[in-house]
Amino acid sequence: MEQDAQEELQFVVDDVSTIIKEAIEVSIGGNTYQHNKVNQWTSNVVEACLGNLTKLQKAYKYIVTCTIMQKNGAGLHTASSCYWDNATDGSCTVRWENKTMYCIVSVFGLAL
Repeated sequence: MEQDAQEELQFVVDDVSTIIKEAIEVSIGGNTYQHNKVNQWTSNVVEACLGNLTKLQKAYKYIVTCTIMQKNGAGLHTASSCYWDNATDGSCTVRWENKTMYCIVSVFGLAL
């Protein structure tokens, strides 16, 4: 029972990773890269992530970012730094790809 109470207060990366992957699959799935659909896809992924994260009913504020990039040989480097409570706060980044694009989603969870 104590582990359940502890998990209730923690940012569980495995749960968040599953939510992100499901949101990407539902929103983008087997589509090929289309520039005119990227804005809608990114919005759909972010909204799906936030919706499912709030269903966890944890006392957290969430920040979700989504980057979709066409596969064309260009490089992309990202970095983030956070100052927070390691006991409760956390982050999770998922990199998803198909034959025509990359999708990188990051979620930051900050305990209230």
